[in-house]
Amino acid sequence: MTAVLILGGTGWLSGHVARGWIAAGAEVTCLARGGRPAPEGATLVEADRAEPGAYDVVAQRDWDEVVDISSDAGHVASACAALAARAAHWTYVSTLSVYAESDVEGADESAALLEPARPDDEYDYGRAKVAAEASVREALGERAAIVRPGLIVGPGDPSDRFGYWVARFAAAADGPVLVPETQGRSAQVIDVRDLADFVVEVGRHRWTGIANAIGDSVPLGDLLADARAAAGHTGDLRHADDEWLQAHDVRFWMGPRSLPLWLPADMNGFSTRTNAVYRGAGGGLRPLTDTLRDTLADERERGLDRERRSGLTREEELAVIAELP
Repeated sequence: MTAVLILGGTGWLSGHVARGWIAAGAEVTCLARGGRPAPEGATLVEADRAEPGAYDVVAQRDWDEVVDISSDAGHVASACAALAARAAHWTYVSTLSVYAESDVEGADESAALLEPARPDDEYDYGRAKVAAEASVREALGERAAIVRPGLIVGPGDPSDRFGYWVARFAAAADGPVLVPETQGRSAQVIDVRDLADFVVEVGRHRWTGIANAIGDSVPLGDLLADARAAAGHTGDLRHADDEWLQAHDVRFWMGPRSLPLWLPADMNGFSTRTNAVYRGAGGGLRPLTDTLRDTLADERERGLDRERRSGLTREEELAVIAELP
């Protein structure tokens, strides 16, 4: 039986990966701090990766596959030091945020990276992932796969970005919805279930290399139109350009008072990276309309009017709309 160690396994993406390996018949162990259960069928080893000896229990045996998704470069380095000699194959889930430039369309895995984070630097997500990748490559060499997803979406998304649009269109019903300038803008996402399937397949076949794990680039306007159709919205779309929205404290991409997925015009390379390696290695992509449908069902279950980590509240949105010329 394939022995799989997942460093994590109780969160959103890592939980999907754990369940995927269990479905494939593997013996799955999740190393996590506790507080959340491991998926049914997995063994949970409670450990804090910031503490000495965190890997002592799992370092006592060999593993066919180790999966790590951490964005803490120190945690990744310590895991590699403790477990590299015990792992036949290692999959590290990194991010497209490792790339230094976001203005070149169609860039591939050879694009320049950010400078790796140093231990005493202020935390930077992209630079931390670059440092973590370096630790994996140094420790595992040709036994490692580095998977670089972009925006991960789908049911259960804790970031509240992608789901904002179907939830807002559904909640607005026949009322107005504020939308950003979409001309020349793109979006590029990957369903968490497709990403997890790929991580499992990479481990099963011991694939090595680097892959941008992301869906096809689509015009942002098309994505919003599909979200609107999925939600059955019949109200008006109220458009505003970048300058006007920024002047009214509406933010790009994510977080409070944002219009999620909307990016500055000079960052179009961020959402147009090639996924040829991912596809060539067997990565699948379900139709975006299916992801929107399933995300809407999840948003309805969690509450269309719940407090969100990203987006405008309905009250904020209507106040901004009221100021449109």
